[in-house]
Amino acid sequence: MTHTDKHHRINKVTFAGFLVTLGIVFGDIGTSPLYAMSAIVGTRTIDPVLALGGLSAVFWTLTLLTTGKYAYLSLRADNNGEGGIFSLYSLIKRYSGSWLVYPAIIGGAFLLADGIITAPISVSSAIEGLRIYSPTIPTVPIVIAILIALFVAQQFGTQLIGKLFGPVMMIWFTFIGVIGLMSLAQDFSVLRALNPYYAYQMIVDYPHGFFLLGAVFLCTTGAEALYADMGHVGRCNIRISWAYVKICLLLSYAGQSAWLMSKVGTTLEGAAPFYSIVPPVILPFGILIATSAAIIASQALISGSFTLVGEAIRLNFWSRQKIFYPTDFRGQLYIPQVNWLLMVGCIFVVLYFRESKNMEAAYGLAVTLTMLMTTVLLTVYLYSRRVPIVLTALITLVFVVIEGAFFIANLEKFPEGGFISIFIGFILFAVMWIWYQGRVVRRSLTVMDDTGPFFKTLTELSNDMTLPQYATHLVYLTSSDSPKKIEQETIRSVLERTPKRADVYWFVHVKTDNEPFTMKYKVDIVEKEEVYFIKFTLGFRIEPRLNYFFELALKDLQETKEVNITSRHPALEKFDIDGDIRFVLHSSFLSHENELPFKQNFIMHSYYFLRRWFSVREDYAYGLDASNVEIEHVPIVITEPKDMKLSREI
Repeated sequence: MTHTDKHHRINKVTFAGFLVTLGIVFGDIGTSPLYAMSAIVGTRTIDPVLALGGLSAVFWTLTLLTTGKYAYLSLRADNNGEGGIFSLYSLIKRYSGSWLVYPAIIGGAFLLADGIITAPISVSSAIEGLRIYSPTIPTVPIVIAILIALFVAQQFGTQLIGKLFGPVMMIWFTFIGVIGLMSLAQDFSVLRALNPYYAYQMIVDYPHGFFLLGAVFLCTTGAEALYADMGHVGRCNIRISWAYVKICLLLSYAGQSAWLMSKVGTTLEGAAPFYSIVPPVILPFGILIATSAAIIASQALISGSFTLVGEAIRLNFWSRQKIFYPTDFRGQLYIPQVNWLLMVGCIFVVLYFRESKNMEAAYGLAVTLTMLMTTVLLTVYLYSRRVPIVLTALITLVFVVIEGAFFIANLEKFPEGGFISIFIGFILFAVMWIWYQGRVVRRSLTVMDDTGPFFKTLTELSNDMTLPQYATHLVYLTSSDSPKKIEQETIRSVLERTPKRADVYWFVHVKTDNEPFTMKYKVDIVEKEEVYFIKFTLGFRIEPRLNYFFELALKDLQETKEVNITSRHPALEKFDIDGDIRFVLHSSFLSHENELPFKQNFIMHSYYFLRRWFSVREDYAYGLDASNVEIEHVPIVITEPKDMKLSREI
């Protein structure tokens, strides 16, 4: 089945697709009723402006931002069926300058940072429902235990649990919709809040009303998932499912608003509007299903983080990591280092903030930056699709104003805890930027030489029986995408000291495709049975299992009689034994023979520090077996010292 066939299959609207979409896409935004209205009211005295204005602001946020920008516009930016900020960057980078890398990195970094708050606040909000029965119950140990179990389970995959995600979330959304409708039935007059005037009145007339937008924004923090998970379930399934999810969410918020109207003149005093509208007889079920939904939301966040980092690795924004595929679920991967770092971050958040109401202060600030960066990239996308410039400018202006207002309002959270997500986001951005810049400098120092004389030498070397044989098939990885040029360090590796004699020389180039699931190769036969150049083109969501792909290519070439993989050693050839394959990789290090300006010195030392301590070795990164790989270390000289004179003593 081709990728196009798979894309059409998952994009087909079915009830099964509807269930899967509920389980994968809407976990984060689906648990926001647990805490969004509580955050809007806070410790303030409840009054109609607050109750109706909060509902109105939530409705128009979900309509303009979640529906308009993400469910409609962003899903149109289809990178061969895939979505998300890095997929969008891959789709448009060919149409604009290198500056696009900055909004892409900023957006990805702060999305990861805000994700560290998502799991703790979702699980904490659900577990805190137990305080209705026991106000002094210690929720922190329960939350931490759930989070640890969740992260430990990642290495085994979630295929079995994943099958339950859709039905559980279906029950959850139906539950919050029905409970909301029951409460709304007590006061249908709150539906007048669908008039945007009430949101305007809250923002303008209520004391410090503008900054209430920071709490309102909590209702849409999971909107990025609508776009990021497009490749898992398809555009049509997301749009159809969102219609149902939005109705259930709005019923829940409207029911909470109706309850607030019955409490005008009082304060919440620790009571959560969400649990307050649940009939006492089914409250235990409400807490159970809320906890289940929070766990599913956290699971979706973790899986999404793995996918995001996996894409960053392919795009050279992140150091190489070992990626595992624990199940045959589409798109599911597991990155151990990221998993444990996320777990530590989530536990820290729980221990630092203790309660969900405190986490609200840190939640949402970072993701507003991601949304703004997505808007920047969407603007370039619209321009590249020849959308009229006036319409493009108008769309951009609307979303920049809305998201800019949310960002400014969320800045109030900075001293109350928002600084944590911003700090984490800044660290992640710095890591991505340093890695990207280090790779740019490394590539700029690569000296390419013409291969004409070199390949002629290889032909002679292959037939020189006076030299010991180094390998039957000697494979070098190269950044060159053409057999006309090759790295100078590769030429030196073959020819200097004792020349490496092989029966067949292979030069392999791996290209990351802008499309996600490409898997193809092309071969240039430089000299039959002696020198070959092969280029693998792999999608940015394909693990580069180079050892496996190379062997598949060899079998293809053997079947078409373009190469003979049998060993040419006399004792082995007569028994038709395959020759050995040896890969040679080059690992650079920063030479001491450098005199660098401060900025470049900082970038390169930081780059090599990250590569040493946080990046897997080259053979792991390319999916090569250690038994047939040799890594050669190559010193990098960027700027030689000047005005250093060595005098000779007599």
